[in-house]
Amino acid sequence: MIESLSFSFHKTTSMTTLLFFHPAFLEHDTGAGHPESPERLRAIMKALEADSFVAIERREAPRANEEQLRLVHSESHVSQVFSAIPNTGYVGLDMDTTVSPGSGEAALRAVGAVCAAVDAIMSGEGDNAFCAVRPPGHHAEPMRSMGFCLFNNIAVGALHARAAHGLKKVAVIDFDVHHGNGTESVFRNDADLFYASTHQSPHYPGTGAKKDRGVGNIFNEPLQAGDGGEAFRAAYDDVILSALDAFVPNFVFISAGFDAHADDPLASLELYEEDYAWVTSEIMNIASRHCSGRVVSALEGGYNLSALAGSVGVHIKALMGES
Repeated sequence: MIESLSFSFHKTTSMTTLLFFHPAFLEHDTGAGHPESPERLRAIMKALEADSFVAIERREAPRANEEQLRLVHSESHVSQVFSAIPNTGYVGLDMDTTVSPGSGEAALRAVGAVCAAVDAIMSGEGDNAFCAVRPPGHHAEPMRSMGFCLFNNIAVGALHARAAHGLKKVAVIDFDVHHGNGTESVFRNDADLFYASTHQSPHYPGTGAKKDRGVGNIFNEPLQAGDGGEAFRAAYDDVILSALDAFVPNFVFISAGFDAHADDPLASLELYEEDYAWVTSEIMNIASRHCSGRVVSALEGGYNLSALAGSVGVHIKALMGES
């Protein structure tokens, strides 16, 4: 049974930041001690009860359909994932990626949230959106689940923006501490798909070298253990933001991982809340210049609950134009 959580869905007529969530995300049980736990979203949703977030329009994340999943993933991969979902207990898809009875529903709604956010923004129902989802997605490749990720939520959403709304040039900015190998693999050979990532290197999953440029559309800016806000901001100021500006996107997506925070247990970068507020505002500035501020952000990593909740809070405030 899906447990209750203090979260009400409502509609307003104002143009604002949309928040997509579903209690099914809490039913993706990864087992005791797993860092990608339901407690992550509980911490986020608790923080978003504050009065400063009252203007957010909260929406229920729908299920993705097969057509949307097939924009990125093979039929065999989708079948393999759902065949692995157990009736009881846990199944490991790899050393890091665990599924349980509620995982399939959560994975469908994580993808569905991003696609629905695109649709809502394109129909003028909101300016931008944050998708508070799990499982995360940016490691999932077209035929492989890995790194806590079942399906690539952000890549499906990006290709949905093209397929459903005729948008040609779509960008993804990924500031998770881990390189989004899955997203890069989907985007690599299409000059009208832009992918940029800051990530710790060397680190899992071992991809994301600066020399990997795709067809001139991939911008990897690896950071070293111990790097903080100065190196992070320089990567954006010197390379990524100007490249995004020159790309002239029709829609911008953010793979919003917050595990580069100094307090995160899974990595060794030293970012703080103000760094996430800054980079979000900079991305928003470019999106406002080129595509009427159309931005969809989806949660990726972040495993210190306090740091995660605080970082998501400033990220959403920047989306709201309040940072």
